[in-house]
Amino acid sequence: MTDATMTEPTTEPTTIEPTTTEPITRTLDTLGATITYDIRPNERGARPFLMLIGSPMGASGFPTLAGHFIDRTVITYDPRGVDRSKKADDLSESTPQQHADDIHRVIEAVGGGPVDLFATSGGAVNALALVAAHPEDVRVLVAHEPPLAGLLPDCASALAASRDIHDTYMRRGFGPAMAKFIKIVSFVGPITPEYHREPDPDPAMFGLPTEDDGSRNDPLLGQNMVSSTHYEPDLPALRRASTRIVIAVGAKSEGQFAHRGGIAIAERLGLTPVAFPGGHDGFMGGEMGSMGEPDAFQAKLREAFATP
Repeated sequence: MTDATMTEPTTEPTTIEPTTTEPITRTLDTLGATITYDIRPNERGARPFLMLIGSPMGASGFPTLAGHFIDRTVITYDPRGVDRSKKADDLSESTPQQHADDIHRVIEAVGGGPVDLFATSGGAVNALALVAAHPEDVRVLVAHEPPLAGLLPDCASALAASRDIHDTYMRRGFGPAMAKFIKIVSFVGPITPEYHREPDPDPAMFGLPTEDDGSRNDPLLGQNMVSSTHYEPDLPALRRASTRIVIAVGAKSEGQFAHRGGIAIAERLGLTPVAFPGGHDGFMGGEMGSMGEPDAFQAKLREAFATP
């Protein structure tokens, strides 16, 4: 599929206020997927561009945060298998290495790096894989709460719980698996053997379906749950990378699964984790029903990119 401009940018205000400027939307073919990405251009075209990524959350999670950076050209995208980015086989697993290659190709498509990169959750895992493989792509990486279960002190139990969510999805469908996912991401503290002996959460408690619709292509539960949490970062490559890496954790998510993953990777890299406003969704301004602290979050993010 060739690149095609879907919308044109509108004139941006001169003051730095949140904006709803429509992005330019383009696509590119990568190995096994067609990736859709968006460009919110700044009139001056100043570099480095700013890229905002999640996983499996796509571009729809970033309008508020992007709107705070109208002084910069902002790139967002949908990871393979998510929303507008289609996979040739949507039942297959997506790996951080595949996502990293997709991100690398998007950066090349917009004119090449280095970019400043804010990456959250599974997107932070993928961004670590990108920096390990292509450090020249990224000037500064702010990796926000990567759920790296394999680095936790309780890694055996944490990895088993992550795999159990995927296995539950494959056996019983979306509702029961998503209930387990909600339980683990909100749980505070180590994942102990006692955690595994607790009764399964009831999907109905969370307004989730109790019937199995038979689908097995969910981007979170089917395609990324195991590969993201089980990813083992290339620590030597990250340590020697030219990229400046900032590990961000939520001020209100202390002790939670992804927060603990951030602390763990910071320790491995000899870095001090930086507390960002809010929790795991601190950057969000109502997207997907999540309200964080986006004004304070963007200010902290600017500070992280600017601090040498």
